[in-house]
Amino acid sequence: MHHESCIEEVSLVDVTPEINLTVEPYLNGVRVDSFLSRHLRNYTNFRIQRMVHTGQVRISDATVPLSQRVFVGQTVGVRLVEPPDKLYEAQPLAISIVFEDPWIMVIDKPAGMVAHPVGPHQTGTLCNALQWYLDQTSLCRGILRPGIVHRLDRMTSGLIVIAKDHLSHRHLSLDFQNERVSKSYLAIVEGQPRDAGVINLPIGRAAGDETILMTTREDAIKPRPARTNYKVLQRDESVSLVKAKPFTGRNHQIRVHLAAIGHPVVGDDYYRANGKLKPKRPDAFESPSRHALHAHALQFAHPITRVWMEFESQVPDDMSRLIHAQICSRL
Repeated sequence: MHHESCIEEVSLVDVTPEINLTVEPYLNGVRVDSFLSRHLRNYTNFRIQRMVHTGQVRISDATVPLSQRVFVGQTVGVRLVEPPDKLYEAQPLAISIVFEDPWIMVIDKPAGMVAHPVGPHQTGTLCNALQWYLDQTSLCRGILRPGIVHRLDRMTSGLIVIAKDHLSHRHLSLDFQNERVSKSYLAIVEGQPRDAGVINLPIGRAAGDETILMTTREDAIKPRPARTNYKVLQRDESVSLVKAKPFTGRNHQIRVHLAAIGHPVVGDDYYRANGKLKPKRPDAFESPSRHALHAHALQFAHPITRVWMEFESQVPDDMSRLIHAQICSRL
């Protein structure tokens, strides 16, 4: 009897999570469901509107209609009676966390991990791993959604910054769009480039290519200005270690630019010297080789505090093995 009464007591406890959100200046005057959609990024508009309609959303302890607008400084309370309905599948995958605070994370991504679900890769991605991690550290499942604000190719290793909330995502996205973020990469390239140089070649989509490869050729589709600075750090008999710094954010920029000047990244499955593309393999996306490119340094203003932050990542072992050990010891 005692055991049964305990079960009944527990079943009567309301464990519905509740959160309180403060209206930011840039959302002043928007409708309440639009405001909530920014904060509850794992919820569809349908779920959010249903919570409003059923009286689960309150301002100043009063329920609000869907037409209600919110104003800066107000506190909006939400009882999360609805579950999130556009979650990444959470998976307990190993990730290397370089930095974390309430707003952002900096991750050292391994080569071979896709950043976010795409095509056949709906699991095993960085987003799947981060969703699991954030769910363990949040009030309840799905409150936080990892925000990818810049790209790293699947086979590129190194530093990537993740937004944990909508305001950080917004500010970081604007900083990347306005080129206020500094990134540099280490690449092992074929041959012997000049000691240093600036590659100032527009990049567009390769004509007739269904996988959306990029090119600097004259027949590129919708080319956009692109600039990369590079410096040779060390030379070997057949390869060189290069530090490359992109000043624009074009897709595959460093790989395309280095290949365009005759020095493609070692192991690149797609780009070869002087703007030529390698023949497409049917299995190229499923099992590409590792190209020797590593996101070595990342510098940006914190999206909330605006403090300038700088991070560096060591050369991964697989790239170190491609060149003499003394090269890496000088980095």
